[in-house]
Amino acid sequence: MSGAFLLARHEWRRLAVQPFAWTLAAVVLALMAWQFLLAVQAYLAIAPRLGGLRDAPGVTDLVAVPLLRSFSHVLAFVVPLVTMRSIAGERRAGTLPLLLASGQSNLRLVLGKFFGAYGFVVVLTVLVALMPIALVSGAALDLGKIAASVLGLLLFAATLTAIGIACSAWASQPALAAGAAIAVTGLLAVVDAGARMQGITNAGINYLALPTHLEPFLRGIVASVDLVYFLLVAVVALALAARRIDALRGSAQP
Repeated sequence: MSGAFLLARHEWRRLAVQPFAWTLAAVVLALMAWQFLLAVQAYLAIAPRLGGLRDAPGVTDLVAVPLLRSFSHVLAFVVPLVTMRSIAGERRAGTLPLLLASGQSNLRLVLGKFFGAYGFVVVLTVLVALMPIALVSGAALDLGKIAASVLGLLLFAATLTAIGIACSAWASQPALAAGAAIAVTGLLAVVDAGARMQGITNAGINYLALPTHLEPFLRGIVASVDLVYFLLVAVVALALAARRIDALRGSAQP
């Protein structure tokens, strides 16, 4: 696995010197910070009325969780932009044959690309999560619920990253990889839309949808079924990426 981590470190360094990555991070953090400030302002405006209510929602439910839920929607578009160049960019630049000739196995190449992109997404997630946590000195926060929400976001982001790597492996152009990843993520997000319109919320079709497994974390519930779902989708996506790398390796041989 050392080869995978060496490749991941190379990917991280490459992202760190790209203006695109810094610009993307700045835009995302500015957007989330603006939403956070608006949520705090709205909470302060209604706080006097909440004081007289029994079991009134607090800062966690009215500021922290909505912010993290909104960030999950942002991730659905940001992660494909981060992963689109992972493999498709190598093919377009003509450097993929050199990468395949490095002696690394297909799985190690895929894992290296995955951890390189995922590290960037983890940093963004942690920085966004620190925004509501900064209120801990002046507000009563449910840190356990926030921790569960952040865990769910990290698993959600890992799944999106794996899907993005798979799409980058199968697409010939980075733009196509980003579009495919957004399309797959969107499909997984609304696959149960018809069932929900019919009032069906606990059927097998609901199990396939990404939001079905993220929402429990945002409510402070960590269930094994949701952990298994995210792990399973990520493993399948990375396996498809490794299979595609194997096919590319075969076509590159004389």
